[in-house]
Amino acid sequence: MASEAGPGASSSQVKSATRTLDIIEYVVAHNRPLVAQEIATALGIPVSSLSYLLSTLVDRQYLVRDGRRYSAGPGLARLQASTESFTLADRAAPLVRTLRVQLDETTSFFIRVDWEIEAIVTESSEQALRYSVPQGRRLPMHALAAGKVLLAALEPEELERYFAETERAPFTNHTVTDEPTLRKQLDEARKTGFAMTDEEFSLGIVGIGRLVTMDGAPVGSLSVAVPKVRFTDDLHARVADLLDRTASLLEDS
Repeated sequence: MASEAGPGASSSQVKSATRTLDIIEYVVAHNRPLVAQEIATALGIPVSSLSYLLSTLVDRQYLVRDGRRYSAGPGLARLQASTESFTLADRAAPLVRTLRVQLDETTSFFIRVDWEIEAIVTESSEQALRYSVPQGRRLPMHALAAGKVLLAALEPEELERYFAETERAPFTNHTVTDEPTLRKQLDEARKTGFAMTDEEFSLGIVGIGRLVTMDGAPVGSLSVAVPKVRFTDDLHARVADLLDRTASLLEDS
């Protein structure tokens, strides 16, 4: 999915990858936690570069940090684990990160929890104007694109229960809350696999969601949130294409 980089960028990326592997191997080879300065001195890595690499490795749980000291983390064990031990979040995370890098817009993977959705993986845009998705917080299905595609995937009986049991609160003056209009949106999402929201949950934010299925059953949805001032027809087409490709990769995993 990623494009090829030029020679200079490729050389820099290889150097960074080599340093990352060197750090892991050096830390694992020692039976005690190491401070950053020890690692920098041993491997000849500038402290500024080392700080970023260590932070990334801690975030991915390949290392753990205790104060100023680093040691091997639980993420290393996952590399030798069986496929069955990987959670849905584990499988979605690298694809969500890649999609965020490709678009530099906030990207998330949601699952359904009762009549709400929850982001189990989210990566925020690095642009100054961006939208952040709260990970682990329950959000309304009717007001977000990720929720609409999951609603559209419900069996008819479940959908009837949803409309009977929920109160669809308006979050902005654009939120669709009435049943007939929402049903029309769900019909369209059912046909295309995509849903879209235009300032329905947060003013100034457009969302696009794509259903993800595994073995024929819906397991979640991928979504991209874009500030409306950046949202163009060209970006819409690119987001939809990358969401489709990313969802396909996840469904094949």
